[in-house]
Amino acid sequence: MTITDLGTQEYDSYYKRYIDKLSSHLDLREAFEIGRENIIAFFQSIPRSKHNYQYENDKWTVKEILQHLIDTERVFMYRCFRIARRDKTPLAGFDQDIYIKPSGAKDKQIDELLEEYTICRQNSVSVLASISDHDLQFIGNANGGDMSARAAAFTIIGHEIWHMDIIKERYL
Repeated sequence: MTITDLGTQEYDSYYKRYIDKLSSHLDLREAFEIGRENIIAFFQSIPRSKHNYQYENDKWTVKEILQHLIDTERVFMYRCFRIARRDKTPLAGFDQDIYIKPSGAKDKQIDELLEEYTICRQNSVSVLASISDHDLQFIGNANGGDMSARAAAFTIIGHEIWHMDIIKERYL
């Protein structure tokens, strides 16, 4: 299953910014494996002196961005799982900004965050392995809009790329 299988009716237009970051030839499940390698290599390559850097006072640090990727993956994989299991209960949105401070990301070492990321990603890989392509097409409601299970999963990968691009442009 690739991004070309995904219809625009399967996600809110807000998520297009992330979906558009994906290669049309990349398989969804392979993307999670490749993404894990890319994220780990990328964050390990960032100089320690930049880990707590903010390009503006009200922006997240590099470590907080990594924590945000972890938190977002948890939320979107939960959406993916529930939608694929035919749960029609509307799924609430989340305020990403309030998650950061209680996460304690600033006080964590990058290796701790990468370990947390790796465990989270392994869980996501496991969840995706348990869901058929047919079930990934099911559409539910997340954050007040239609979302298919596969759109939730694809969003995770595009979201990571989005934030790596921001770090490259504004932090390094």
